[in-house]
Amino acid sequence: MEKKKGFFDKDSTKSVLSSLVAILFGLLFGLIIMFIASPTQALTGFGIMLTGGFQKGTTSIGQVLYQAIPIMMTGLSIAFAYKCGEFNIGVPGQYLVGSFTAVFIALKATFIPNSLLWIVCILGAGLAGAIWALIPGILKAYRNVNVVISGIMCNYIGMLLVIQGVKASIYNPSSAQSYPVSATKAIPSFGLDKIFPKSNINFGIVVAVGLCIIAWVIMNKTTFGYELKACGFNKEAARYAGMNEKKCIIAAVAIAGFFAGVGGAIAYLSGTGKTIPITEALPDEGFNGIPIALLGFSNPIGCIFAALFIAYIKVGGNYMQSLDIAIEVIDIIVASIIYFSSFSLFVKLMINNWRAKKKKGGNTA
Repeated sequence: MEKKKGFFDKDSTKSVLSSLVAILFGLLFGLIIMFIASPTQALTGFGIMLTGGFQKGTTSIGQVLYQAIPIMMTGLSIAFAYKCGEFNIGVPGQYLVGSFTAVFIALKATFIPNSLLWIVCILGAGLAGAIWALIPGILKAYRNVNVVISGIMCNYIGMLLVIQGVKASIYNPSSAQSYPVSATKAIPSFGLDKIFPKSNINFGIVVAVGLCIIAWVIMNKTTFGYELKACGFNKEAARYAGMNEKKCIIAAVAIAGFFAGVGGAIAYLSGTGKTIPITEALPDEGFNGIPIALLGFSNPIGCIFAALFIAYIKVGGNYMQSLDIAIEVIDIIVASIIYFSSFSLFVKLMINNWRAKKKKGGNTA
């Protein structure tokens, strides 16, 4: 009898180990960079970075959870699409469109009670992200346009549309950006502010983790998720089995866009005064989803832990600045981890191919 799979199967366990090795080598490389930049304070700064998530107790832990939310959602977006055979590089644009939609609803929909407003904003942002993701999805399904190319184009189109939307509807002329969402209209904390005092944590972390779990259930426990993965793995075989390839492509990219849009909503509904700038720059959170998906081996549950880890070292890096060590060191460490993750994936594929050839040779003999 076949054993039931949990969150991680045998192959995923190997991926976990490869990600841990990548993290270790990335941290060691970062330590070397810190020795080059500041030899006398490198070890002290490295220690602060590794313990920064607990530097101020529950307050620091709350900040880790808060910073993990948007990149958890963008990482989930990329991971979900990748599991379905598509690389959703259009996450930054979907994130921006979702952010604008959430802020616009929060500022303009005054007829909705504040107790329900944040829910409407999140759903509206997710829907906006899904609709924006439909463009590359439909182009791929009906015209076989590469999702990477159309996704990149939609990023910049979405960015410019959001800038124009801000200027036309929610522009604050005194600060050249959008108006912020007030704390009364923000996502409530539901007691999390008592558990993690003096932090910016809110119920958004529960929403983000819940969506990751739902995504895992969809991918692994439903017929719909099986069809999505089957089409991503082998479109010809899936088509031969009677699956609707076009529907699967469009659905996979749209769901991924929904996750990205929700991430944008949660980020701007935090009640911290965060505003949408009108500068022509794509949000870092969109691109930071790539290492999250990579470290999380494109598993929705893995994205939770990957986002928490990246947020943890970033919070530690903020405390590290007290030693006059540049915050860019943290970016170098994250980039190193991504590199070693890619390298470990390459080594894993080589080993699997070698084992497959050896097994085939043994069977032939």
